[in-house]
Amino acid sequence: MQLSDATWTDAATSDADVAIVPVGSTEQHGPHAPLGTDVFTAEAVAEAGAEEYDGEVVIAPSIPVGVAEEHRQFPGTLWVSEETFRSYVRETVGSLAYHGWDRVVLVNGHGGNVDALREVTGRITRHDDAYAVPFTWFEAVGEHSSEMGHGGPLETALLRHVSPAHVDEDRIADAREGASDGWGEWQSGVNLAYDSAEFTENGVVGDPTAGDAERGEVLLGLAAAALADLLDAVVTRDVERPEDR
Repeated sequence: MQLSDATWTDAATSDADVAIVPVGSTEQHGPHAPLGTDVFTAEAVAEAGAEEYDGEVVIAPSIPVGVAEEHRQFPGTLWVSEETFRSYVRETVGSLAYHGWDRVVLVNGHGGNVDALREVTGRITRHDDAYAVPFTWFEAVGEHSSEMGHGGPLETALLRHVSPAHVDEDRIADAREGASDGWGEWQSGVNLAYDSAEFTENGVVGDPTAGDAERGEVLLGLAAAALADLLDAVVTRDVERPEDR
């Protein structure tokens, strides 16, 4: 059930035993992909995973602005602090739990959200009346995960599959030309760069030409299957907190 499309009476009769919250970002993704890429991809994976899961799922409205100050030099990028983001996520999960949907998976499409999501879901699980876990789709696509960049092959491939109109094909060559090979500037295991503009001319990391629609279909299948397995694990897990030793 898509919560945004449902009436309150629909919600009242839902038998869903787990909820999904897509979490993205509004940020630059190079000259060829939209600012909403991380929202679009998170929503696509959330919907595909819910369809594959053998049970009823509530899909909450997406959280469209995340921890993205690292892209601030590129116009259109929006961001909030980690504190604001964590509070918003926590209170959203609390709202779902109030209605009985107290097992929640946050389906994430943005790398900058990862640390904050892990921290806040731990806090929710330890201190609130809910159990929550994060799921970042590009970490769940097997060997493809090693090629995750930014506006690169994986995100471009998934967009080409689920929403091809959102990819400006006339700018793909420019996107590749101005891209960096990897994320950051590294020394002694430390990333010296804080902002993406320090190491990529046009905001792209990785080669978007390596991400065709066929690959996007594969990526969606892998991510959906992994999410469906996670949903099952979350629903069946004993979430009682261990006693003090």
